Amino acid sequence: MLGPVKIAIAQVNPTVGDLAGNRRLVEEAAEKAAAAGADLVALPEMVLTGYPPMDLLERDGFVRDQLRELEALESASRRIAIVLGAVVKEPERRPKMLANAAVLLAEGRRVAHRSKSLLPSYDVFDEKRYFAPSRHREPVAVPGLEGLLGLAVCEDTWSGRVPYSVDPAAELARAGASLILNPSASPWHGGKPLERRNLLAQVAREHETPIVFINQVGGNDELIFDGGSFVADARGQILAALPLFESGMRVIDIDADARGSKPDEVEEFTLTGQLEAGLVLGIRDYFLKQNLPPGAVVGLSGGIDSAVTAHLAVEALGTERVLGIAMPGPFSSDHSISDAETLASNLGIELRKVDIGALYSAYREIFGHLFGECDDYGLTQQNIQSRIRGAILMAVSNQENRLVLATGNKSELSVGYCTLYGDTVGGLAVLGDVYKRDVYALARYANRRSKRIPQNTVEKPPSAELAPGQLDRNELPDYAILDAILEQAIEGERTQENIEPPLGCGPDVVASVTQRLDRNEYKRRQTPLVLRTSLKAFGSGRRLPIVHRYGAP
Repeated sequence: MLGPVKIAIAQVNPTVGDLAGNRRLVEEAAEKAAAAGADLVALPEMVLTGYPPMDLLERDGFVRDQLRELEALESASRRIAIVLGAVVKEPERRPKMLANAAVLLAEGRRVAHRSKSLLPSYDVFDEKRYFAPSRHREPVAVPGLEGLLGLAVCEDTWSGRVPYSVDPAAELARAGASLILNPSASPWHGGKPLERRNLLAQVAREHETPIVFINQVGGNDELIFDGGSFVADARGQILAALPLFESGMRVIDIDADARGSKPDEVEEFTLTGQLEAGLVLGIRDYFLKQNLPPGAVVGLSGGIDSAVTAHLAVEALGTERVLGIAMPGPFSSDHSISDAETLASNLGIELRKVDIGALYSAYREIFGHLFGECDDYGLTQQNIQSRIRGAILMAVSNQENRLVLATGNKSELSVGYCTLYGDTVGGLAVLGDVYKRDVYALARYANRRSKRIPQNTVEKPPSAELAPGQLDRNELPDYAILDAILEQAIEGERTQENIEPPLGCGPDVVASVTQRLDRNEYKRRQTPLVLRTSLKAFGSGRRLPIVHRYGAP
C-alpha cells in the first residue's frame, strides 16, 4: 500500500522540437516542486519532444538529441523524483525501435521506464507509424517511497472507451500498483475535459486505485491541448484539478485510501467558454511558437465571421498586434463599413480602408477582352472581388510580415461556400472547425461583459455582398438546417441515406448538402491550417480522397 505521498502535477506547455527549452521546463518544475515539499513531480507525455513531433522522429539525430536532454535531467532528480514522458530506444523491438515512454528519474539517475502499450491510430493520432507497443505492464518502485507506482501513458487508461485486447490500468492494479500516474498529451475538443474526468474516475473506481492524470497545455499546429490535469481517488472522486487552458502546478497529498477526503470543486467552462478559450490559446501559441512578432491582419467585412475572428485575435495577441482591413466594393452595403468601424473601435485595433472599386472595374475590362462584353459574368465577377481582397491582405502580409487570419467557418468550408485564393488565403483558419451557429454563440459570449461585436453585425442576415441583394439564405439552406445535416455527416460519419432530415427540410436538401460536402474536398485541401475544436475537424483527423464516386448522383 502506498503511504501518504506528495505529488506535484506540472501542467506545462512544451514546444515541438525545442528540446533544450522543454528540458528547462522540466527542470523549473522540479525545482519548484521540491521547494514546495513534494516527493515526486509528474509531467506530461513526450514533454521533451513536444507532442506530436510527427516525422521529426525519423530525422537523423532528433531522438539522439532528445535522449541527451533526458540524460541532462538526471541531476535534477537528486532533490526530487521526476516522472516525465520521453521517447526511448528499445533496439530489441525491431523493426520499430522507438517507444513512447514514461521515464522515472530519481537519486540522480534513470531508474526505470515504462513504454506505452496502446498506440492510437485513429482521428489525429498515428503512433503506430513510429512506435513499438510495450508487451509488459509492470509497476515500478520509487526510491525513498513505499509501495509500487504504475506508469500508464495517456491511451493506456482509455481501454474502456476503445476496444483494445489489453487493459494496462487493470494489469497494473492487479500487479500491486497503489497509484497510477498517467502522463498524457490529450488534445482538446468541446466537452473533452468532462469526458476525460468521467472516464478516468470510472477506471479508478473499478480498480480501486487512484489515478493522476497529467496533461500538456498549449497549441501545436492544429491541435489545442487544454491541460485540465486532475487526481481521481480510489472511489472515483476528483480530489484536485488544475485549470483549463493555462500552465500550472499543484502539489497534492495523496493517500491511497483517501478516506474522508473532500472532493475538489472543479471549475467548469460552458461549451462556448471552452470554445473561446481554446481558440484564443490556439492562436496565441501559433504566433508565439513561430516567433511572429508583428501580429495578425484580418479582412473586416462588417460580418459576423470576421468580427469574431478579430475579437479572438485581440484576446490572443492584444490590440496592438491586430490590424483590420476594410475593403468595400461595388456591392458593399453602407453598414458593412460602419459595422467594421464600430468593431475596430470596440476592440481598440487599427482599421485601414481600401476601396477595391477601381481594381474591380479593371478586371471587368479585362474580362471583356477575354470573354466578350457581358453585363454579368456571374460567379467569375463575384469571385474576383474576393480574390482582389485576398491579394490585398497578402500584400499587407508580405510588406509588414503579418499573418493573415482566414475568417471562414466550418459551415461554409463544408459546402465550398468560399473562394479559393480569396477569402481562403492566410496562414490560419481560426473558425474553420466552428459551425455558423457557434460563431453566433461566440459573438454573444464576447459581449457578455462589454460590447465587443456590434449588435447590427449579430442581427443582420449574413451575406458575402458579391452581387446585388445577395444573401447566404438564397444560396444555402438555413444555417440551423445546414449545420444539423453537416454535424450528422461529419462528426456522426453518417451516409446520406442515414441522415435524419432536420425539421423543415426533406431528403433532397440532405442529398444536396452531402454532395456539396464531398465535391468540395479539393477546396479544403488548399485552405489554411484549421484549429481543431470538434471530434472531426478538416485536417489530419479527417482523411478523404478528392477523387471518388461513392454516393455520387
